[in-house]
Amino acid sequence: MAQKYPNEFLELCNSVTAKRPKTVIEHILKHGHITTEELKEKYGYNHPPRANRDVHEHGIPLETFRVTGSDGRKIAAYRFGDISKKRFKKLSGRTDLSRKIKDDLIEKYGCKCFIYLEVMDKSVLQIDHRVSYEVEGESSELLPDDFMLLSGSANRLKSWSCEHCENWQTLRKKEICLSCYWAYPEKYFHVAMQQVRRVDLIWQGKEIEQYEKLKTDAKESNKTVPEYIKQIIQSVIK
Repeated sequence: MAQKYPNEFLELCNSVTAKRPKTVIEHILKHGHITTEELKEKYGYNHPPRANRDVHEHGIPLETFRVTGSDGRKIAAYRFGDISKKRFKKLSGRTDLSRKIKDDLIEKYGCKCFIYLEVMDKSVLQIDHRVSYEVEGESSELLPDDFMLLSGSANRLKSWSCEHCENWQTLRKKEICLSCYWAYPEKYFHVAMQQVRRVDLIWQGKEIEQYEKLKTDAKESNKTVPEYIKQIIQSVIK
């Protein structure tokens, strides 16, 4: 038997026209929840957390829980969160707030991806929580510096890494996220709880010629580009 929801909440659900969040919303309305497996296999969304956040950004609260997948392993599933009148009103208008947060971040940091540091058109930059929503939940006050701007590829990479992190899956400790590369790439102590250090480089415009030279030299040395760059850095440090 389908759960009954307040008319105001249903009106908000029906107002969502974007394909990805609409798919999630309609499935939950019909079945009560949707799993990451269903998002991937049935609807073709390879990055379920992104679909989850799309729904949040339309002012509709979701919560994550665990279910057993078709292979017997535990997987994530999403269902509507608290849709009491008080919370519903608090979250309404989230899309307008997202635009303001994006504008504030661009004004402070520039129109660029926080991971790749690549200057990009405003329309392709995506707003993402520094600390995963699945870990921290919804803050009482949404501040611009609680978010970051990411390119689509950086956002997908972060989503995959976070979803496979022990802290995202079981621990849910905010302080672990705050010291992670995916929250603060400019000052971090681990990458998804692994003792890893990384640098993401982008060559663009006239710099592409430099990259092609690196690629050619790396091939002649029988190395990958990352291996060759490391070799250059090691020779300089010595």
